[in-house]
Amino acid sequence: MNATAATPAATTAATNAGSAPDENSTPSKGVEMTSSAAKVMRDQIAKRGNPNAVVRFGIRGGGCTGFSYLFEFDDGGARSNDHVSEKDGVTLVVDPKSMFYVEGTRIHFETGIRGHGFKFENPQVDDSCGCGESITF
Repeated sequence: MNATAATPAATTAATNAGSAPDENSTPSKGVEMTSSAAKVMRDQIAKRGNPNAVVRFGIRGGGCTGFSYLFEFDDGGARSNDHVSEKDGVTLVVDPKSMFYVEGTRIHFETGIRGHGFKFENPQVDDSCGCGESITF
């Protein structure tokens, strides 16, 4: 995946569940990424063939309730003002404006009877739409 391709947003769910992180997640710069999420991201980066790619996570305006998550690969790497964290060989970057909205978010990859996908648990979210891709603060 890249900035021009479809992002994992189609398989995400935004929640305001403030559950405690599990033993597989490590807080870093205000965003937590579990080992299961890092594994899926690492596998996708390997398929892309650019080991220097990072995962860019943030917020953008739009969606039916005002904001939506930005979640994509960035072949250009981290920018000088990005918040940078690493988990299990995956570099996650968040721009400073987005960090205001995503600080405290837990990124997890779930598999289950209803399918699989990334789940963003953001304690700052006030509400989300039915599809789980659009959020309000």
